[in-house]
Amino acid sequence: MRFISTRGGCEPRTASEALREGLAPDGGLFVPQTLPLLSPAALDPDLPYPERAREVLAPFFRGDELEPDVPGICRDAFDFPVPLAPLSGKVRILELFHGPTAAFKDFGARFLARALERREAGEPRPLTILVATSGDTGGAVAAAFHGRSGISVRVLFPQDGVSERQRKQLTCWGGNVTSYAVRGTFDDCQRMVKEAFRSPDLAGRFRLSSANSINLGRLLPQTVYYVHASVLFLRETGERPVMVIPSGNVGNAVGAYWAKAMGAPIARIALAVNANRVLPDFLTEGIYRPRPSVRTLANAMDVGDPSNLERLRFLFPDRETLEREVSARSVTDGEIRDTIRRVFEGSGLVLCPHTACAEYLRERRIPEAPAIVVATAHPAKFETVVEPLIGRPVPVPPALSALLDAPSRCETIDPRMEDLFR
Repeated sequence: MRFISTRGGCEPRTASEALREGLAPDGGLFVPQTLPLLSPAALDPDLPYPERAREVLAPFFRGDELEPDVPGICRDAFDFPVPLAPLSGKVRILELFHGPTAAFKDFGARFLARALERREAGEPRPLTILVATSGDTGGAVAAAFHGRSGISVRVLFPQDGVSERQRKQLTCWGGNVTSYAVRGTFDDCQRMVKEAFRSPDLAGRFRLSSANSINLGRLLPQTVYYVHASVLFLRETGERPVMVIPSGNVGNAVGAYWAKAMGAPIARIALAVNANRVLPDFLTEGIYRPRPSVRTLANAMDVGDPSNLERLRFLFPDRETLEREVSARSVTDGEIRDTIRRVFEGSGLVLCPHTACAEYLRERRIPEAPAIVVATAHPAKFETVVEPLIGRPVPVPPALSALLDAPSRCETIDPRMEDLFR
């Protein structure tokens, strides 16, 4: 299996090379040269999650130096539950928040950390991981890479753009993880990371890689839970679900489209964004207009220049196919609040603001369709939003509680790449 750049300006890479480099040398993003069809074993509804992950991911590493390690990485990385909970009728909630940092980013970050640690064993110079975060990514990456040998991590987050509990998760580590509060937006953080990769000076001083969803090693594991959930849903209901996904940087959406193209039993995919409506505007107008991000209740989706849209456009290169396959709708803060309150009153389920975006879209656009609503984060991470709406405290998962009790440490910098390496 080889991986190519979305911009076509570099030689194909092996999986290990693509994971190590993060961003392609021509500025593009690595994608599989071909998407392998799922094996019958991968579609077995009785397969435990780590074994399904092995079956789904093994073809991407065929012939690669990491091929023998894939089963062990999957067993180690995916050691937490991935439940499909009932919401109503033929609607289920895919709970992706049972990992150590209570967000879906744990899946990709834990796989990538273990893969890179094995890949980097014996290297004389440490690998420096850069990650920009609008909320959950940085915490998951920090947790996954903390204490990993031969790797240091620099986490960038917008100083005023994350919740207090997210901030605690980003700044409680120390050791090989350094956190930076940037006086700017997530888009500033993401720009700084991209500028670092393009800097010849830094290329000579550091061995750089990324753990954002621009890194293929973050995206590939996200295909697994779409396969897993759709297979279980099909067995339970006899129907293929619509996947309704909260979307910011579009990486989670790309994972779903790849899973569907590989043969996962998914009927179609619907994307919910917040007030940062670059994606739906692009689909409507046909013109990509990145813009400064605006702050919303669903802060992990506050992205004005979504990097992974490039992968989506590569998958669907002509406009007709893109418009047929991809749909997206913007959801306001008021609609997020109303949805959190209404779902709790009707079912007792508590949704985070991001999951509420997806549920609002489902209710308004496809209320009768068999569907899976993707729950990307635990509501306890957003207590200042959620608790006033439901009128009671949200219990904090034990793993998250332990992180919140740890001391914080971070550096505050201006949104200049030079300040990150001073």
